[in-house]
Amino acid sequence: MWNNPSHAQGLLKRYNSLKSEVESWRVFSRRLDDALELAHLNDESLTAELEAEISMLEAEAGKRSFTAMLSGPYDRDSAILAIHAGAGGTDSQDWAAMLQRMFLRWAEDRGFQTEILDTTPGEEAGIKSATIAIDGEYAFGYLRSEKGVHRLVRLSPFDSAHRRHTSFALIEVLPQVAMGDAEIQIDPSEIKMDVFRSSGAGGQNVQKNATAVRLTHIPTGIVVTCQNERSQTQNREFAMRILRARLLELRQAEKEEERAVLRGEYTKAEWGSQIRSYVLHPYQMVKDHRTEYESGNTQAVLDGELDDFMEAYLKQA
Repeated sequence: MWNNPSHAQGLLKRYNSLKSEVESWRVFSRRLDDALELAHLNDESLTAELEAEISMLEAEAGKRSFTAMLSGPYDRDSAILAIHAGAGGTDSQDWAAMLQRMFLRWAEDRGFQTEILDTTPGEEAGIKSATIAIDGEYAFGYLRSEKGVHRLVRLSPFDSAHRRHTSFALIEVLPQVAMGDAEIQIDPSEIKMDVFRSSGAGGQNVQKNATAVRLTHIPTGIVVTCQNERSQTQNREFAMRILRARLLELRQAEKEEERAVLRGEYTKAEWGSQIRSYVLHPYQMVKDHRTEYESGNTQAVLDGELDDFMEAYLKQA
């Protein structure tokens, strides 16, 4: 503990998190016991109070049941979400921007903190790609259901004939790995760092000075850029966070591949088909193709109401 402060800090954070969780269950248990005692009194004057408490306990039980499904090793962690426009030209770039807004609204409704680490604007509209840090407990656990290709079907606002277009965007979700995580160790000698001027908006300081950072992990060839901060040091720090997350994802993918070989299975590493379709024309429907869960309120979904889709995925998983 004394010789490794970062390890000690990680343990303390984990301890406080577990302590808070255990205490919340104890409080919930006491509320249940109190409700049972009231019920055993058979006092009609307490009926209204008891019914109100039961309703709140049922809602709390449902919430805890949902959280209990988030039991993966990194589910409690914050997340890094990356959006990449796919096939569809300007429409797909606009679709990527719509997805960025959707996830930012979802995070805001949950009280999570968000920060856009890197953005590449589209040529005419929207964005080509974006990387967002989403900080909050269970952020990764919730968002891992969103990983994959998202498809949009609509009448294109960029087509002079106003024809129906199909656009695609890829969502990546990575856990934010703590610096002291023993599973991911990065040798500084294996990183090549380039600095350059930011291509996006950000004030005169960003435009005049070489503050943007590009990190290349030589053994794997992974390249990470960050250009949204004024400080080169801040951009390097954020780029390192993304690099650690990508290396963890690579490590987990290798383990999954090893397990698949042992089971005699073979899964080709590719984008694959879309996980969810958002249809705005000729009818209104959002459908998840993994769970078959669907919603006719497309505007609400695009405004960030994603919990039902996430819950359906977690239940199936």
